[in-house]
Amino acid sequence: MLIPISIEENNIDTSDTEISNSTFKDLKLKEEHIEEFLRKNIEVIFGEEESLLIVGQQVNNKEKGRSDLTAIDENGNIVLIEIKRDADDIKSRKEAFEFQAIRYAASYAKIKSPDVLVNKIFSKYIEKHKEEFELGDLTPAEKGKRIINDFLISNNSLKTFNQKQRIILVASSFDTQTLSAVAWLISNNVDISCFSIMPLKINNQVFLQVDRILPPSSIEDFYVDIEDNKEIEIGKNPTEIIRTNLPRMPKLFEWGLLKKGDKLYIRNHDKESSTAEVIDQRFVNYKGNKITYNQWGQDVTGWSSICIYEWAVKLDCDRTLDNLRRAKLQEINDGE
Repeated sequence: MLIPISIEENNIDTSDTEISNSTFKDLKLKEEHIEEFLRKNIEVIFGEEESLLIVGQQVNNKEKGRSDLTAIDENGNIVLIEIKRDADDIKSRKEAFEFQAIRYAASYAKIKSPDVLVNKIFSKYIEKHKEEFELGDLTPAEKGKRIINDFLISNNSLKTFNQKQRIILVASSFDTQTLSAVAWLISNNVDISCFSIMPLKINNQVFLQVDRILPPSSIEDFYVDIEDNKEIEIGKNPTEIIRTNLPRMPKLFEWGLLKKGDKLYIRNHDKESSTAEVIDQRFVNYKGNKITYNQWGQDVTGWSSICIYEWAVKLDCDRTLDNLRRAKLQEINDGE
């Protein structure tokens, strides 16, 4: 899938489109540039189907190891995100990419409570990026505890905090030894994934081509019902993100589940202060600003990424978009 590196709305004239491969090196982008972009736009990896909260950056352990990005997912797991620019960078390091990540994940296994996570990692992150947080009279530690507790309670994962650790490896390309090692780890039930992010130029704009390399999709994900493929959406716009066979915003509009002018709010948050007005398939009006659905959800919750379908509630029926789309799918299936 293609994601624009700029956050601006994209209007691409595909009648005379020039597409060319590029590299981060060609663009003079270093590993730290990629890290900072992903820190602010982690949804390009995890998409709209997962909620995530970034809680750390460049975290040091006692053995002087340093991890790139740290997050917690909606199940309360600590997620370690390690980034390398390309296969050459992976090969040039003294320590294997995947082994380095495993050592960091082992350190995170010792974090037994949200308070420990805040004190050791998240408060330092907030202090480093305090312009992104409304601290008021709160200390970074107090703010961090409020944010994490809200995230865990909202996702019903307070009791399952850090029961396991996830590892995400990100690079524009991987060497065969890394992929072989990761495949073996996956087969032995280690929660580790590889995502490739490759810059691509379309006309004069740079996009990221994002693909999950490992673990592979289940074979059923490739099956298409020849007679009825209504659940499969093909993006007409080259910037549209397609991740799963669950209906996306275009289908919700086509079905009439959403339309311009509808009001949405974020569940578990104050209706009045979190309500946004639907503009179209990509944007809502929130507090006078035209922003994406995901950005609206992130602004309301303070999370780094949000599964907007599970959290956006339609005001006139008090049902989430996920409830509505699943009910429609069930209706279609019952009618067949």
